[in-house]
Amino acid sequence: MPSPYRAIFGRPGTKSFSAAGLLGRMPLSMMGIGIVTMVSQLTGRYGLAGALSATIALSAAVIGPQISRLVDRHGQRRVLRPATLVSLAAVAGLLLSTQQRWADWTLFVFAGCAGCVPSVGSMVRARWAEIYQGSPRTLHTAYSWESIVDETCFIFGPILSIGLSTAWFPEAGPLLAALFLAAGVFWLTAQRRTEPVPHPREQHAKGSALRSRGLQVLVVTFVATGAIFGAIDVVTVAFAEEVGHKSAASLVLAVYALGSCVAGAVFGLLHLKGHPSRRWVVGVCAMAVSMLPLQLVGSLPLLALALFVAGLSIAPTMVTTMALVEEHVPRSKLTEGMTWTSTGLAVGVALGSSAAGWVVDAAGAARAYLVPGTAGVLAALVAFAGYRRLRPQPTPPEPGAPVAGSAPVPARLDDETVG
Repeated sequence: MPSPYRAIFGRPGTKSFSAAGLLGRMPLSMMGIGIVTMVSQLTGRYGLAGALSATIALSAAVIGPQISRLVDRHGQRRVLRPATLVSLAAVAGLLLSTQQRWADWTLFVFAGCAGCVPSVGSMVRARWAEIYQGSPRTLHTAYSWESIVDETCFIFGPILSIGLSTAWFPEAGPLLAALFLAAGVFWLTAQRRTEPVPHPREQHAKGSALRSRGLQVLVVTFVATGAIFGAIDVVTVAFAEEVGHKSAASLVLAVYALGSCVAGAVFGLLHLKGHPSRRWVVGVCAMAVSMLPLQLVGSLPLLALALFVAGLSIAPTMVTTMALVEEHVPRSKLTEGMTWTSTGLAVGVALGSSAAGWVVDAAGAARAYLVPGTAGVLAALVAFAGYRRLRPQPTPPEPGAPVAGSAPVPARLDDETVG
């Protein structure tokens, strides 16, 4: 492991909570694709499969920030364990109702309740932010490490979920995802020493972290970015089935995550200059451009190559996003702010997977790659439009310094203006 990554684990407890975060985040890559695989196997309806996956994502998008807001006020242990139990019960109901061929509306009820799941990645990053507060270089490396962990989940998660559901029984993938969630959350919350201390009530400003104009830009852009991810998952499974190798979809999606993992590992070693807003816009545009080759692929090997290249822009963009969230959100709302970006992704995944499922049913998998391509264009447009909100604000003048084109301001008055 390169020395910058070795250094971030010098503090006690860091290895344990990062490992727990790995387990707790496995459902991110397993649950949605597992539901798609399970439902498509049992019913042959990709539209229904995509809609259920979208329902879970939308539910998580609505409930997730509220869970994180409670975490900022009451702590991770007191909030995460009850929320996780609700989600696990709902997943069990969804698997049972699907296996027993209950009415479609019952599947959607359970899918909606399954969204009561904590954003484990935000919880882990909040611990890093607490430990390395005031050390931006070290925190950059820690966030890069967590992006590598994210992509590790997306490399192995689809392989496990799709592989078990196709080779064992259809419900195996989502079931294993639920077990990972339980193990990760309960292990993480058992580690009290590194848990961020809840902020006193008087430090909590009224309203949501989403009132930040900069955070609004990040979230809206991530809705379009999430649509890329959700659509690619659904369309890739359908494409692999059309060419007669459905189980190979997990390997192709793993290559997509591998590209992001490689880029994230390198990105964490770089000493970057300049404001992160510029790097963020470049990253979003790179993701949009990387969708173009997907419209031309005609085989699984070419698709895997195109997705590997597309993955190279993901992790650096995510790491830069966390730096921007820290800059635009008060520390007392940091966990909530990080979760809002995950919420944007979740909404996008819901929209992308649902749209892709319907296009697959109507026009086939090859045409459905237009969905992530369109989402990439929208993400780039929003990023350009909101770039001004993310740029650093001008530094206030020093007390007593004259303003160009005006008479000098008395130091006492200037102090009152600045402070």
